[in-house]
This record gives sequence, C-alpha cells and structure tokens, in this order.
Amino acid sequence: MDTILPSVLIEAARKVLDANRAAGRRIAVAESCTGGLVSAALTEIPGSSDVFEAGFVTYSNEAKHDVLKVSTDVLETFGSVSIAVAWSMAQGALHNTQADIAVAITGIAGPDGGSEKKPVGTVVFAQAERGADPQHIVADARLLENNGRGGVRLQAALCALELLMPGAPSSDDAVEESA
Repeated sequence: MDTILPSVLIEAARKVLDANRAAGRRIAVAESCTGGLVSAALTEIPGSSDVFEAGFVTYSNEAKHDVLKVSTDVLETFGSVSIAVAWSMAQGALHNTQADIAVAITGIAGPDGGSEKKPVGTVVFAQAERGADPQHIVADARLLENNGRGGVRLQAALCALELLMPGAPSSDDAVEESA
C-alpha cells in the first residue's frame, strides 16, 4: 500500500475499521496532540467512509470550545490535558455526528510544554458511546514513553485506535482521574 504512515498504524486502523464494520458501528474522533494522525490512518484505508464518520482536529483551546463545545470553565479549571477536557471532546464529537462511538485524544507531545505534574508524554484519552449514561466517564491518563514528538504522537494514535475497537472499555468501566 502506498502510504507515508507507519505500517503499524495502518494495520491498527484496518483492524478498527474491519471490527466496527462487522459490528455495524460508525466511529468519530476528536484529536488534539495527534493533530489528525488517527483520522489520517483511518482514511488511508480504501472504503473507510462506511465506518469512519468524522474527525475533528481541535488543537487550540478556542477550537475545543468553538467546535466541540468544551466549556471554558472546564478548560480553565482542569487544563486542556485532563480527563474532563478529553471527556468533553469525545461527547462533542458524538453530538456533532451520527457516530455510535467517539474517542478523544489530548496531550503533551513535546519537546516542550511539559511540567512536573504533566510531563511530556502525558496523554489523556476518552471514549463516548451514543446512548450510554453520560455520568459514567470512560477515560484514562497515561504517561507514554517520551521518545520524541513523533513517537509520542504515534503511541497516542495507537492507544486511541485500541479504544475504538468493539469490546474496548465501555461506559460500564468508569475511570476516575488521578492527579
């Protein structure tokens, strides 16, 4: 296949599309630190439009607020790299599409921007399903290996694709923010 993307990413995207096609599910993503990498991987696969509904790249806080309706209060209180923001992004992607499931990614890819509390490689993921109880938050903050900006973004994209697989943690598996 003619692609500039890493084969591991393309194969993960292919598995997500095949599994969701078989499950009859449509998917959407809301990306920040990955800058559209997940969407690019999904759309690299011919025929992906029957499963992949939309991708939102909301890199700035203003875009998160304007496009995905992430509350300014949430952004200011928790910061853009937080479970609250990732969850709001995933909910916004779901509300702006007809997708059955949405995943959001926000984080610090580096080389700058990290802090003692949120070092480079801190990435937060959230998954929202249509019809699920919105009080049950499915989200996770991870510290990915800091092997350069591209490496953090690739790891984050692969984690996000895992969350789009049928059988991935669901709204029954609520996760609390620990920090």
